[in-house]
Amino acid sequence: MATFASQADLAPKKISFEKLSANAYAFTAEGDPNTGVIVGDDGVMVIDAQATPLMAQEVIKRVRKVTSKPIKYVVLTHYHAVRVLGASAYKPQEIIASQATLDLIRERGKQDMASEIGRFPRLFRGKESIPGLTWPTMVFRQDMTIMMGKLEVRILQPGPGHTAGDTIVWIPSQQVLFSGDLVEYKAGIYTGDAHLDAWPATLDKLAGMKPKALVPGRGPALKTPGESQKAIRFTQDFVRGLLDSARKGVKAGKSLKEVYLATKRRMDPDYGAYPIYEHCMPFDVSRAYDEASGIAHPRIWTAARDIEMWKSIA
Repeated sequence: MATFASQADLAPKKISFEKLSANAYAFTAEGDPNTGVIVGDDGVMVIDAQATPLMAQEVIKRVRKVTSKPIKYVVLTHYHAVRVLGASAYKPQEIIASQATLDLIRERGKQDMASEIGRFPRLFRGKESIPGLTWPTMVFRQDMTIMMGKLEVRILQPGPGHTAGDTIVWIPSQQVLFSGDLVEYKAGIYTGDAHLDAWPATLDKLAGMKPKALVPGRGPALKTPGESQKAIRFTQDFVRGLLDSARKGVKAGKSLKEVYLATKRRMDPDYGAYPIYEHCMPFDVSRAYDEASGIAHPRIWTAARDIEMWKSIA
């Protein structure tokens, strides 16, 4: 039986914790899910929680090296289990998400949790510490502002892309952007329940914000305006190429397996060497094939569907 590429990915990754501005930090780990940190005047905001409470302790350990202020807020940039299930470790006053993210948790949170844990065991170390689904305590539509003392932090939903509920966090005074998985750089880009046609236009909005530093969902922190724009283009180019390949295949009457092989031939030279690319591509092409076939609302991934998909492309 075909098995997930990620099930053989067991080597630990090197963690980096970098200061990007007077208040912003990036927790990154060689293509594993990133976490952002904002230290305000009166407390701390964590952006994306890690996959398990045990793994969240790695973030907390580094936060405590730079501040003793309470962790008041956890922001969920989207609903995926690998981003949200560690939230309980922070004991925040509020867990913040967009209304669309809450809707997705209600619709498919349980299935996503089971699916993701099965796909990627290394990213769910300490899964027994997960108390269950993570539910937001504060929900917004479009945008909201939180004053962390005198520091203004904006939380916005710029448009669909990686999911229907993608949320970004922006420090206007310092032009630091936390993009979640709307931007992924030097890593495989997961698009398994994305809105591929809309995603590049959403990224244009991020580019127009002119970030001086950017924390992507995966990959290294970007510390200059030029690097930030390069990362946005990296994601845009991948998404456009993926959907274009699927549209051509569907128009020609090709099977999912044929489109998968053709898309890999197209994308491998530019993206194939990056972490988790081989894991992401079957899910990416499956979603692109669906969208090119007219399925606008992404189908729910379940553990059973994961296995069925892997068999179909083997």
